[in-house]
Amino acid sequence: MKITLNQDPSYPETEVIINCPQADEELLRLVAMLRIYQRKLVGTLEGERHLLDVKDVLYIDTADKRTFLYTEKGTYECALRLYELEEGLRKLDFMRAGRSAIVNFRRIRSIRPELGGRLMVTMDNGERLYVSRQYAVGMKEKLREVERSILR
Repeated sequence: MKITLNQDPSYPETEVIINCPQADEELLRLVAMLRIYQRKLVGTLEGERHLLDVKDVLYIDTADKRTFLYTEKGTYECALRLYELEEGLRKLDFMRAGRSAIVNFRRIRSIRPELGGRLMVTMDNGERLYVSRQYAVGMKEKLREVERSILR
């Protein structure tokens, strides 16, 4: 892969152009990571690729080495791996809920403690997800941050 960076103050904005003979999985993953910075994710549904606003994603999970984005409109497959999404979405209030799940903290309607130190979160659409004991600590800290921010 050949990479060229051209810097010129006369350019009105940054533009990324990728020229390739054919887009493979690695290249699609790179494009998907770039789109995160535009606050868009690419998801595939019924053979069509869709640009999704990050704010519309309720949660993300993996199954059979595939990653899925869940929105109120549907479930989309994503070319990125969970750790790549976690890294890119952390600043946008997405948090790990388990080994194979990330939730959009801004789309949580309620949080309830469960046995064994887990949490049950109810998303905006009414769907319920468990937060494992390992990640419940971070979720509780985030909730305290929100409570404290109101007092400022």
